[in-house]
Amino acid sequence: MPSTAPRRSDPSSVEALRTPGPDRPGDAVPALSARGLSKEFGVVLAVDGIDLELQAGDFLTIFGPNGAGKTSLLSLLAGRLKPTRGHVWVRGQPLRPGETVWRSRIGILSHQSFLYADLTVEENLRFFGRLFGLRDLDERVPRRLEQVGLLDRADFRVRQLSHGLRQRAALSRALLHDPELVLLDEPYTGLDPHAASVLRGVLSSLKDGRRTVVMVTHNLTQGLELASRVAIQVRGRFGWEGCRDDVDLDTFERFYHGVVENGAA
Repeated sequence: MPSTAPRRSDPSSVEALRTPGPDRPGDAVPALSARGLSKEFGVVLAVDGIDLELQAGDFLTIFGPNGAGKTSLLSLLAGRLKPTRGHVWVRGQPLRPGETVWRSRIGILSHQSFLYADLTVEENLRFFGRLFGLRDLDERVPRRLEQVGLLDRADFRVRQLSHGLRQRAALSRALLHDPELVLLDEPYTGLDPHAASVLRGVLSSLKDGRRTVVMVTHNLTQGLELASRVAIQVRGRFGWEGCRDDVDLDTFERFYHGVVENGAA
């Protein structure tokens, strides 16, 4: 169980957050921040007033039941969804959905691979590399494929790959342009133990002190393994948020279920 009082995402805590923006000193600007972030789909409130602040090097794992709004939150943080209310900043600059300038700074692995099934793995990476304006693809593409254990499958068409191999190819695409913000939506889903081990190694390499990672997962053990910060999202809000050091792995499952049932710690 957490050993300290948890922080909650609550509108009353907004004043306590440091104001992001271009006028702050460079070393004080959060790598990623959000205030009052909300998203409504008709009568459904998927994300409900979430506040967030992460520094470079932070690895936030978000847990939560199905329907908690985790995927919607990631899409808001990636600029793929326009918030109903609230704002997102990356390095103190406002993230505006639809602007292409952010593509070079954000890498996202979602339920969609964004890979073209009839192209080979290498052709996919070269295609996306050209979209990002990368000029060192002859060196970069093999390096990324080797990182995810797919160098020997470079000439395979994506439709020939198993789910696990396709997931690895999608991860290599998400990391190809060396993004400073990496967003991962259930990256372990459907992976066999070997593929999960490869993924764990790649994710561990992202903890280099300059990147910020936000990962959504249902797997409590794998989610806690790399995290520096942890949040439990319930009904669109953070029912609990804190440091990984606040979490006792042996009792976290019971604590998690208590937060989900009660809505907050």
